[in-house]
Amino acid sequence: MQYRTPISSLEPLRKKWTRDDVKHLLKRTMFGAKPDDVAHFQSLSVRKAIDELLSSEPTPAPPVNNYNDDKFVDDEIMPGETWVTSINYDGQNDGRRKNSFRAWWLGLMLNQNRNLREKMVLFWRNHLATEINKSGNALLCYRNNSLIRTYALGNFKELVKAMTKDPAMLIYLNGASNNKKAPDENYARELQELFTVGKGPGSHYTEADVKAAARVLTGFRNDTTTHVSLFDPGRHDSSDKVFSEFYQHTTIKGRRGPEGEQELDDLLAMIFAQEEVARFICRKLYRFFVYHQIDADTEEQIITPLATTFRAANYEIKPVLRLLLSSQHFFDAANRGALIKSPIDFTVGLCREYNVSFPDSSAYPDQYGLWQAIQNQTASMQQTIGDPPNVAGWPAYYQEPLFDKLWISSDTLPKRNVFTDSMINGSIGRNGKNLQIDVIAFTQSLPNPANPDALIEDATRQLYAVELPDKDRQYIKTSILLSGLQSGMSDHYWTQAWQNLTTNPEDAANKTNVTRKLKSLYKYLMNLPQYQLF
Repeated sequence: MQYRTPISSLEPLRKKWTRDDVKHLLKRTMFGAKPDDVAHFQSLSVRKAIDELLSSEPTPAPPVNNYNDDKFVDDEIMPGETWVTSINYDGQNDGRRKNSFRAWWLGLMLNQNRNLREKMVLFWRNHLATEINKSGNALLCYRNNSLIRTYALGNFKELVKAMTKDPAMLIYLNGASNNKKAPDENYARELQELFTVGKGPGSHYTEADVKAAARVLTGFRNDTTTHVSLFDPGRHDSSDKVFSEFYQHTTIKGRRGPEGEQELDDLLAMIFAQEEVARFICRKLYRFFVYHQIDADTEEQIITPLATTFRAANYEIKPVLRLLLSSQHFFDAANRGALIKSPIDFTVGLCREYNVSFPDSSAYPDQYGLWQAIQNQTASMQQTIGDPPNVAGWPAYYQEPLFDKLWISSDTLPKRNVFTDSMINGSIGRNGKNLQIDVIAFTQSLPNPANPDALIEDATRQLYAVELPDKDRQYIKTSILLSGLQSGMSDHYWTQAWQNLTTNPEDAANKTNVTRKLKSLYKYLMNLPQYQLF
């Protein structure tokens, strides 16, 4: 889709919003726009809707032991009980617990409340990236995720401080091996290049700044028994650290003993005093929620005032999101259907919008197994949750000039089509349990399914973020809903078939015919390019 510069601004959306406005907001801030969620938010004002999306949520229940089988039994953790209380790990239980963690996280996305937290967890998990298979055991991965949940809608500066000392991050970027005798620059470099000031036009930190920051960060390590991080004064470089002109030639005074840990606060105060931090994060938020292209006008009219708000709020994230997501600019027509769905948006959004049924917690082995089946699908499309390809995150969120177009390739597009066909046919599952879109139930949820024109209009309006041309709707009606007629094409044929299904559901032949046509309809709709956009 070609981008045109919106003429709108960060002024609040003041008109009475439509169902399409609400759908756009939910597709971007949640995973899919479920019809009942759309109806709920449309009953609210824009301000109250944003308030609800930004509201606090309780901590979700932790993942459980779903992994016992004939090849392995966890003698420490009973089936159905959480394993996050354990500090004992070996080659067998760790791999299974990591799979449990991934499935659990996918389940939280599928079952999210009317809240922005899950989308922000994914955002920060991509921004402050670690990799499950390189970050220690499953407990560290769970705690890392929990840390992000705690700060996902909180204070960015506090999140960075907590992440700097996070055990999984200390392993992933070598912070645990950073000591005064052999300073390791890995985390110090990414802290500046990828996490805070970035590589934008206003970022001019130097190689010497990386080396100085690495010395500040010496002394943190992990307790390999309890799997928590600690500060070891004996490993800390207590000399003064001098920074470049970009940081106003700041000197961080060296400290000895336990007070050496306070140098981290000095380092972050110095970094967050730079205006480029706010601009860098606001650009990333813009590309995640709005559009990948940031031209000079967008930088001046959108990014700069967002960054000003961010700094004025002392790096609290909610004021920035409230300003952006309630703005005329966010709802501009040019920004709708302008992003390609990530694999997670694609798979989880499908399950939510079609209200695909999963087992409840009483059948947790099947529940986790089917959550993992969806997670495996996202992985095949090149987005394994918890395992971005490197510390920079998934390229589709940052790699110029293609950005989100990188999600689609000759490898991944056929897999998306196979996935949607499989969800219609009920051929994705585990251990004899399968997932399937109930095409009858979904169609019944539409306002006027007996009218073929209305059915196609309402289905495409629900599933798409962009309009489907009239000629395409006509083709779908005649080639799918009205196909195979003996006595000419007539809307009455479909109307009669649907009404017969409603009044006489025991008519097996009619039900089979209607189901077959609906399956063909939704397969076709989801294989069109429009379904890739949101």
